[in-house]
Amino acid sequence: EDGHEVSVEFDIADSVAEEAVALFAPDVIVAPFLKRAVPESIWRRHLTLIVHPGIVGDRGPSALDWAILNGEAEWGVTVLQAEAQMDAGPIWATREFPMRAAPKASIYRNEVCEGALAAVREALSQVADWRAGAWAPTALAAWPAARGQWRALIRQTDRRIDWSADTTATVLAKIRAADGFPGVADALFGEPCHLFDAQPGTGQAGATPDAVLGRREGAILRATVDGAVWIGHVKRSGSDHPFKLPATLAFADETAALPVLVCDPEAAEIGYRESDDGRVGYLRFDFTNGAMRTAQCERLRDAIEAAGKRPTRVLVLEGGRDFWSNGIHLNVIEAAESPSDESWANINAMNDVCLALLTLTDKLTVAAMRGNAGAGGCFLALAADEVWAREGVVMNPHYKNMGNLFGSEYWSYLLPRRVGAEVGRQIMGDRLPLLARKAVALGLIDACFGATPAAFAAEVARRATALAADSTLAARIADKQASRAADEATKPLAEYRAEELRHMQRNFYGFDPSYHVARFHFVIKSPQSWTPRHLARHRDLGWQAPAAKESVVT
Repeated sequence: EDGHEVSVEFDIADSVAEEAVALFAPDVIVAPFLKRAVPESIWRRHLTLIVHPGIVGDRGPSALDWAILNGEAEWGVTVLQAEAQMDAGPIWATREFPMRAAPKASIYRNEVCEGALAAVREALSQVADWRAGAWAPTALAAWPAARGQWRALIRQTDRRIDWSADTTATVLAKIRAADGFPGVADALFGEPCHLFDAQPGTGQAGATPDAVLGRREGAILRATVDGAVWIGHVKRSGSDHPFKLPATLAFADETAALPVLVCDPEAAEIGYRESDDGRVGYLRFDFTNGAMRTAQCERLRDAIEAAGKRPTRVLVLEGGRDFWSNGIHLNVIEAAESPSDESWANINAMNDVCLALLTLTDKLTVAAMRGNAGAGGCFLALAADEVWAREGVVMNPHYKNMGNLFGSEYWSYLLPRRVGAEVGRQIMGDRLPLLARKAVALGLIDACFGATPAAFAAEVARRATALAADSTLAARIADKQASRAADEATKPLAEYRAEELRHMQRNFYGFDPSYHVARFHFVIKSPQSWTPRHLARHRDLGWQAPAAKESVVT
């Protein structure tokens, strides 16, 4: 977007990184959120900019973890030059932001990534002046009033929850600081596990701290000294499935007899509300990491059908703050007795969600993408009449990276009707992420706006209200119904679905295990052993390093 030639190499080993640098011959190397030091053989020869998720002066591998645990009111991102001492090189750019009460992964995906993008762009804009001697980065020692300091790697002893003493706020901070990875080491029902995905809950009078009070939608409610917390996901240490799963699935036998609770509607995965004038309905569905297991798909399908019966004129589907949707739930599939059967059930349930939206023809539907979307989640959005995305949202409208999966969710109908057959083939074949602005340019979505979640929400409400009040809305809905009927007469949706599912059946049940192998490695988070060729342009056959334009390797 900024005119740079970019190639990507995963940090696998020093020798691999050195080879990549030799092949691409970059002007600048950008190293975002590293887990280890850049080899000296690289940073001494090439300008290497480290993106550190901390304020100026902060050093160490657990920057954001400590910021959440310590209750920092503000935090930041710093771009600094690689030197011998990790995170201590001269500063090229920095951004600060107010902290939210949110999981670490959510802050990474939002505030940290937005700050990092702005800071990296600022740093790259200084490279020419730096080479000409007209500008220099600021040494850490010379930075005025640097608040950061060295902090050691955070340990599980630092995260340990004392259920007999820790308040709800403290428990939430500890789990949120470990969310994504590595979780908080704890125990449930006498079994060791790691806790993830915590939200505040309503306690019960007289409840013993640490007691499990009930369940809902995969989560369990656990008492604290002054209330309760919902714990959505856990990882059982000694399980046959040592990866993150919904708490009630990981402890299926232990939670089966727990009462189903309906308190804390704001913590529910699905919620519905209407505008004051009753013309616009808003359907929120916020699934952890955007993954939608079969039961979640069924609940969302039912929610869409129920919303469709309301006397509104416009229905806005909001998705979640961090993710719109990422399609089928690979972790739950991996844990199933028959992953093939669960894959089949899950993709059919996803298709039913898309079908409910596609066949809702008596009102205008809008997909308001607050967060990122991948695979089937992208095509669920395209099932709406209009698709709006927040600035910075990333879409991955393809499937092949998951073991050459063919995909479903009516993509073979939805994608060509948006961008045409040729561009559709290119999008599916490139397997590259698309920023929302690029998706608008391709015609994949309709609009991109809102620099912040709050600005996006306000503009979505304004636009949806305007649509509902538009005097031409009735005619537009009539045109929509006629268009859907014409498309159905040409080729029924059932035929698109059947064709896609024939391919998916081979992926799930056929002789080629690629999907199952890729899913397994994705779920257990196997370390990368190579960089996919569609990212590592410098490894293409016949590659020649760009001679004139500025090139960047990340």
